[in-house]
Amino acid sequence: MFAAHDFLTLPLLAAALLVFISVVAGVLSARAGFSFLLVFLLAGSLAGEDGPGGFVFNDFKLSYWVGNVALAVILLDGGLRTEYKTFRTGLRPAITLASLGVVLSAAITGLAAHWLLGLDWFLAMLLGAIVGSTDAAAVFSLLQSSGVRLNERVAATLEIESGLNDPMAVFLTIACITLVLGQASGQTVTAGALFMAFVLQMGWGAAMGLLSGWGLAQLLRFLARWRDTGGGVRALLVVSAGLAVFAATSALHGSGFLAVYLMGVITANRARLLVSRSLSAMDGYAWLSQAGMFLLLGLLVTPSAVLTTLWPALGVAVVLMLVARPVAVWLCLKPFKFEAHEIKFISWVGLRGAVPIVLAVFPVMAGVPGAQTFFNVAFVVVLSSLILQGATIPWAAKRWHVALPDWDDTQEARQVFGDFVMSADATMGDFCLFYGLPTPDEPEQAVGDWLLAALGKPPVEGDMALCGAVEVHVRTMKDGRIMQVGIKLA
Repeated sequence: MFAAHDFLTLPLLAAALLVFISVVAGVLSARAGFSFLLVFLLAGSLAGEDGPGGFVFNDFKLSYWVGNVALAVILLDGGLRTEYKTFRTGLRPAITLASLGVVLSAAITGLAAHWLLGLDWFLAMLLGAIVGSTDAAAVFSLLQSSGVRLNERVAATLEIESGLNDPMAVFLTIACITLVLGQASGQTVTAGALFMAFVLQMGWGAAMGLLSGWGLAQLLRFLARWRDTGGGVRALLVVSAGLAVFAATSALHGSGFLAVYLMGVITANRARLLVSRSLSAMDGYAWLSQAGMFLLLGLLVTPSAVLTTLWPALGVAVVLMLVARPVAVWLCLKPFKFEAHEIKFISWVGLRGAVPIVLAVFPVMAGVPGAQTFFNVAFVVVLSSLILQGATIPWAAKRWHVALPDWDDTQEARQVFGDFVMSADATMGDFCLFYGLPTPDEPEQAVGDWLLAALGKPPVEGDMALCGAVEVHVRTMKDGRIMQVGIKLA
């Protein structure tokens, strides 16, 4: 009886103290700009076999299970916070980044892995696929905690991309594992088979996500007519439904990650008021998932083994951050008329978090030779990303002029938008006359309509076009329409 009591209390005490210390350290480190997620990952490593904790943990099956469940909860929470209005500026570029962008990033990183680590081509492309996607947990949490208000186009693109690119990364990883194992066994894997697997995964994921989102929204409204169960119970209902959909979709060989994210988006936008009352509880579930996942993955890492491939792994991280991600973002976003400074910022905020480490478990589970190398490299890439990119988000947002001023900061607003404010309904004739500009071809055209035409893309606060020597900025918007413009004289 006493031994059984110790079996309960000692592991519980160790786990609770580890989480408690990590949270306290995370709060303190946040002042220096470091992510909570980085602290959890390092805390897990310190508690592991090479750290002061000395705890030996190598249960890849448990890590695989916890990692997938945690990512499902995080993506569900991200979907619940995504509003339809962000699709106006962010959907098409985000889908392009989450599909073509992941493939390009993985391919370029794979080339670097082939050269730096001496891997054959299939194994190198597998490593590229593992680290090729941005991480929903890292992006969602760091954008919220950075205290920076980004312009809508950049924020929407980053958030939607991080929610949608996990399915592509999972597919690429599984496809590369299939090719590696097929090569080892002498079996040929055709392009047609891989294409059909892709269609099956994305098709089932999209169908299950859309249908379950619509159904859950209907259920929430129905239950609300009978009794208001409160935000906590409603959040529990949403989480359990999301995990059920994730599991069912995966059982059908579909993308459970795509399904659970789309489910969150549809549910939230069809039952916005009911879901909004549950977001605080959902935030707790998401943070618990992130903490558990990063601590467990930190325990799984053996730092002494990581050191054996440290310098090549750092080389892969540098290529990913400074070459692969920027090239992929530029090729994907330039057709959507993103400004150069926006492309630079989105390239830099290609945060890697738990997803690459979770994906690195896949080849271990599949029995790929040398799979531990992928895990070690993924850990170095994630650590580098969280330290370098995660800690510099506020600086990068100001450096590349994608940060908008706080609503009550008048001085900063004047620096960004200019000293003068004008209604977007004013005519171009009056505007040009007042500022001594040449008479326009359409003097009766509203300034807002002229600015919209000059931009040639869906406008967001902070956009700017030149009218002669005068900068005309989008200052305020409502329901996708320009309401006020800011004037800055060159």
